[in-house]
Amino acid sequence: QLQLVESGGGLVQPGGSLRLSCAASGFSLDGTAIGWFRQAPGKEREGVSCVSSSGGRTMYADSVKGRFTISRDNAKNTVYLQMNSLKSEDTAVYYCAATSRTTQNMCAINSWYYDDWGQGTQVTVSS
Repeated sequence: QLQLVESGGGLVQPGGSLRLSCAASGFSLDGTAIGWFRQAPGKEREGVSCVSSSGGRTMYADSVKGRFTISRDNAKNTVYLQMNSLKSEDTAVYYCAATSRTTQNMCAINSWYYDDWGQGTQVTVSS
């Protein structure tokens, strides 16, 4: 069974850091582009970041540029989202998504680009 599992969410104070993980089971992340998305209560899902299958291309939403870093470790079949200088407006459920219908240096922070989704992990930034 193909599955993406997010982990690493939790409660953190403003200015703090978290590292989210997106682990794949049942399939290899080799050759897949990965995106991170988030959805806050009452708001639409928002694209946060993505990484191409080669790792050579990354993209970030303007709201997280300079604070979040996406990376991948294909040997561990895992993609990470390092989140620093967290703000209250970063509070949301964070989802990772994957697609193999891509090329080595392509990714997108649009949900339509992806085929498989995880169940999400809650990130709450509050004092």
